Amino acid sequence: MHDAVIVHYDEIGLKGDNRPFFEKRLVENIRTALKGLKYKDVRRPHGRIVIQLQKSDASKVKSRLERVFGINHFCFAHEAVSDLDDIIKTTMKNLKARKFSTFAVRAKRADKRFEHTSNEINSKVGAAVVKELKKKVDLTKPDTTVYIEVLEKQSFIYFDKHAGPGGLPVGVSGKGICLLSGGIDSPVAAYKMLSRGLDLDYVHFHSYPITKKQSIMKVKKIFKLLTMYQPRARLYLIPFADIQKHIVSETLESYRVILYRRMMLRVAEEMAKKTGAKAIVTGESLAQVASQTMANMTSIQDAVNMIIMRPLLGASKKEIIKTGEEMGT
Repeated sequence: MHDAVIVHYDEIGLKGDNRPFFEKRLVENIRTALKGLKYKDVRRPHGRIVIQLQKSDASKVKSRLERVFGINHFCFAHEAVSDLDDIIKTTMKNLKARKFSTFAVRAKRADKRFEHTSNEINSKVGAAVVKELKKKVDLTKPDTTVYIEVLEKQSFIYFDKHAGPGGLPVGVSGKGICLLSGGIDSPVAAYKMLSRGLDLDYVHFHSYPITKKQSIMKVKKIFKLLTMYQPRARLYLIPFADIQKHIVSETLESYRVILYRRMMLRVAEEMAKKTGAKAIVTGESLAQVASQTMANMTSIQDAVNMIIMRPLLGASKKEIIKTGEEMGT
């Protein structure tokens, strides 16, 4: 049983005077992600975030934190009093259950007032492990690493690190609206912008009853996946069949795809104004299909005044598919 989760963030540490704003948003997003699970508190002492656990299912906590943008890595930890004897006692108690032959100790003092230096902690904890468990020190490729973080009143000991998605906390970069299709490009584009801190709502243009309702169900499934990274998002389903019919009856075939896209952007811009979004996100990639040439994208973009973000513009289809697989599409 672990006492806490220690969360280390990604780019937030580089944000200078704005760092508290980014940290607060990350804490809010973590609380939202853990909704429904039992925990005591989420706080942010000494440049890290500490989640105090309370009979929580570790596997559920892990699966949710793995999808919170802004987290570099997190660790399930055992708590000790910030006293060297208690740190050694807690380390030995939890290390005995692990199978290993070699080990290393890596201590960090967030509280520099602690009476022992990091090297002294490493040495004394290491000596106790050698004496009591008869294990060997290996600082290059140890079977197990004992990580110790010393805070003002609490210290935390852990043995494993779990990767987060990195990036920035969703919401720190403002709000956008993303055109969501049933393909792989648009959800990957959304994922990329979520990782840069953009809070997104989604709009899908469907042609039901001209096309089957399965396309709507597919988009809802994609949207559900995206809400694992951003729980509070909304999906707007816009009927587009009548607009398509009008364009088909009034224009040449060679212009239709461009006109479809222009109308979609116009509707998306109006939706953005109503929801407070300041940008439109699309999954366009330069020269991937005929409508995504520079000339055509310029013509399409001229339909609106709002900024259009195209995070996949320079990505190959292979790169897009790889990212899609990583996020679970």
